[in-house]
This record gives sequence, structure tokens and C-alpha cells, in this order.
Amino acid sequence: MSSSSDSQTINQHYAQFDKLFEHRTRLAICALLVRFKKISFSRFKELLKESDGNLGAQLRKLEDAAYINISKEFVGRRPVSWYSITKSGKTALQAHVDGLEALLNC
Repeated sequence: MSSSSDSQTINQHYAQFDKLFEHRTRLAICALLVRFKKISFSRFKELLKESDGNLGAQLRKLEDAAYINISKEFVGRRPVSWYSITKSGKTALQAHVDGLEALLNC
């Protein structure tokens, strides 16, 4: 793996990695949303075993990047926050996964 073309190939695949997905919680959030379409805050908390503060911070970063949407509703007088992945979130996640797969297959 000493050739310049190997280095270029690796750098091309590495460039596909999305810095937002470097945190395992953000990667898991988007992966789960691709599978389940929408998930509540409390369900994420249960699945990912994260504190309210950490989970909220990770969701906010994804929302700020327009990778996820949030909608709020009341269910029996209790507020429920629902999260879904956006088209740009799906695209970013797919590019990240493609980069990982390509790097693994170099």
C-alpha cells in the first residue's frame, strides 16, 4: 500500500466520511430513523441508553445540519417529540456508509 494511487483512493473514500457521524449516537440516530421512519425522544433514550442532556445535544446537532426533522404533539396531555430523517440526512448517511464500505474493500 505504498503507491500514490493507493493513497489517493484511500483519501477519496475517507473524504466521504461525514464529521457529524463521528459520534456514535448521531450515527445510530440516523441509522434507526432510516429503518423506523420516526422515533420519539423517549424511545431513543430507551434504545440508546443516553442521558436526556446528551441525547438532546446530539439530536440538536443533527437538526441544525438539517439531517433530521422534529415534530411535537400531545398524547394524552403529555408532549411527545417525534424525529424523522430528511432527504439530505439519508443522502449524507448513505455517502458515509459508502465511504466506509469502499475503504474496507480497497
